[in-house]
Amino acid sequence: MTVRMLLGKSGKLVFNAMMLAFSVACVFPIAWIVYSSLKTKDEFMLNSVSLPHRLQFHNYYKAFVDGKMYQYFISSALNTVTTVVVVVFLSFCVAYALSRFRFKWRNGIYSYFIVGMLIPVYGLIVPLYLQFKQFGLYDKFYTLFLPYIAIRLPLPIFLLESFIRTVPAELDEAAHMDGASTSYLMTRILLPICKPAIATIVILTFLDTWNEFPFSLVLVSQESLKTLPVGLTNFYGQFTSDYTTLMAAMVLSILPVMAVYLAFYKNIIQGMTAGAVKG
Repeated sequence: MTVRMLLGKSGKLVFNAMMLAFSVACVFPIAWIVYSSLKTKDEFMLNSVSLPHRLQFHNYYKAFVDGKMYQYFISSALNTVTTVVVVVFLSFCVAYALSRFRFKWRNGIYSYFIVGMLIPVYGLIVPLYLQFKQFGLYDKFYTLFLPYIAIRLPLPIFLLESFIRTVPAELDEAAHMDGASTSYLMTRILLPICKPAIATIVILTFLDTWNEFPFSLVLVSQESLKTLPVGLTNFYGQFTSDYTTLMAAMVLSILPVMAVYLAFYKNIIQGMTAGAVKG
């Protein structure tokens, strides 16, 4: 009995030590980027791991103003907010129609969106580039909206359709009997119920769009239209790199992601699992 207890305690100790090491491995890179952004270039080149002797907030000014991070920030924010709003709106409407109505092409439309989750989207960059050039869609302020919205629609439709299926259809019938219109039912009754799934969609769509790099690199060429991931490449080159300013720019690009995650993280697990078991 004593040996079993000792083995149990040793196993817990080993497990906790492994979890601690894993947590440190996840947190340290972020902490390293933050305190490295507050060092001078000479300090960083002398010892990249040591803490700064004096905090250099000037790196943030260089990144935001001299490095034109504000310009890339505005472009990323415009593309991301537009994509999130349109994806949530369209996916909610399509998911409601697919889950509540039975019509001739219902299964085909649903399968069409599911197949969209299996397509390697970055393999479409060259065909999309050629099509955008041919139809005059290349290098416009709305250029990135189109692929971002199209690529990110399938998963939200799948999540919301599964979620709405768990809501009893009798709720719709009761609302209609009380005189509620379809728009009222969707916005005032179903939308609050779908809040966990929508929170999950907002986080996933925001992260994917905010961090997207290849389409922004290929489909736009104007500096004012490029997004943050592309803008970060301006801080390093073949022969010289301003690492401390790059670190400051990376911290600035991370802040919106952290803010959105902290605002919605309580709902993300619930939203991912809510539609797993059908009622």
